Amino acid sequence: MSPALPVLIDSDVLIWLTRGHVGAAQRLGQISTWRISVVTYMELAQGCRNKAELARLKKGLAVRNTDVLQVTPAISERAAELVDSLALSHGMRLADALIGATAIVHGATLMTANTRHFEAVQNLVIEAFIP
Repeated sequence: MSPALPVLIDSDVLIWLTRGHVGAAQRLGQISTWRISVVTYMELAQGCRNKAELARLKKGLAVRNTDVLQVTPAISERAAELVDSLALSHGMRLADALIGATAIVHGATLMTANTRHFEAVQNLVIEAFIP
C-alpha cells in the first residue's frame, strides 16, 4: 500500500471549521501536518474583521504548526497555464489557479468544498469536503 499524499487544505474547509462544523473539525483532526497555500492564508486574513480575529487566525495556525506554502516560480508558471487553459471555458480564477497549482507542484491532495472550481484541472487530486 502506497503512503497517502499530503493534504493541502483550501480556505473553505478552514472557514467551516471556524463556524464550528463538527465534520470539518473531525477531518482536520486526522491530518497530522496542516498545509495551506499562502493564498489561502491571505484569503483567511482578508476575512478577519479586526485585529483580534487576525491574531486568533495566526494563533490557530501556529498551534497546528501549519506549513504555509509560498508561491514559487514553478507554482506561478503552472497557475498561469491553468488560467490560460481554463479561464474562458471554466472560469478559472487567480486564487484557485494558484491554490490548485500549489497542490500539483507539491504532489498534494487538495481538500476543498468547492470541487467545481477545480474539477477541470488535470493532474490535480481532489478530496471533496462535503459540509
